[in-house]
Amino acid sequence: MEFHHIPVLFDEVMEWMQPRADGVYADGTLGGGGHSEGILRLSGGTATLYGIDRDEDAIRAASERLKIYPGFHAIHGNFHDAKALLTAAGAPPLTGALLDLGVSSHQLDEGERGFSYHEDAPLDMRMDRSEGLTAAEYLARVTPEEFRRILTDYGEEKWAARIAQLFAEKRAQKPIETTADLVAVVDAAIPKAVRRKDDGHPARRTFQAVRIAVNDELDPLDRALEDFVDCLKPGGRLLVITFHSLEDRLTKRCFQRLQNPCICPPKAPICTCGRKPKVRILAKGAVPPTEEEVARNPRARSAKLRVAEKL
Repeated sequence: MEFHHIPVLFDEVMEWMQPRADGVYADGTLGGGGHSEGILRLSGGTATLYGIDRDEDAIRAASERLKIYPGFHAIHGNFHDAKALLTAAGAPPLTGALLDLGVSSHQLDEGERGFSYHEDAPLDMRMDRSEGLTAAEYLARVTPEEFRRILTDYGEEKWAARIAQLFAEKRAQKPIETTADLVAVVDAAIPKAVRRKDDGHPARRTFQAVRIAVNDELDPLDRALEDFVDCLKPGGRLLVITFHSLEDRLTKRCFQRLQNPCICPPKAPICTCGRKPKVRILAKGAVPPTEEEVARNPRARSAKLRVAEKL
């Protein structure tokens, strides 16, 4: 299947990134290369851009798409390790960096990847299929208590206890190995009246929770954001696109802490902790997609863009 990805908040990313000739950029979630192509094109083709992705399909597709730009460098790896990856690639301090934390359209649409609750397929969900447990392997090992926790913490699922209970019962009868198996657990756990009123597919929160757990998406995020800030040169900007409240809160709080790191008591007359601000927050909070973009691409509905500039 051809790698297909619709870059969300494209115009907003270009506006805040302000690509410049001979700039040095990193796209920590390369995907299909749509945002990266925009940065390289608007720089006049003279920028250097390091594109990082865990998905080897994305690396191949973006490398083909961006081969006309001599400054493009593809790196197979996890953006959580960006500082080490960029150092190994010999990257100088960055003019800008972008993270698009969503699952790509290609990953959702390619049934065999197991990300989608709309198609019956083996439960994989790994962003990097060369390593780690598949979702099926993870679900075979996870305890019902831990499964309930991830549904609550990662999926913000109100029916977590009931889903975890039904999950344990059905797994005792047969392994949960396909997307249809997991959807069936959710359908059995959530009453029909509730499912009918749900704004969206009732299994979406469960699939989100399992995907986050399988790919360890949230725990290293805070450190990764700080590492990207460290990789920027003064005046460089870090742009982060989030798609659900968990990662958006983490990003917001990290930016706030880096902007105001002082830990002195509020009533202290002077700062004695010595912690200095590293960034200033731009865009006055989160930038949402336009109504026109959501109409064109419904998957952009929950997207938010946050921007910080290194001091």
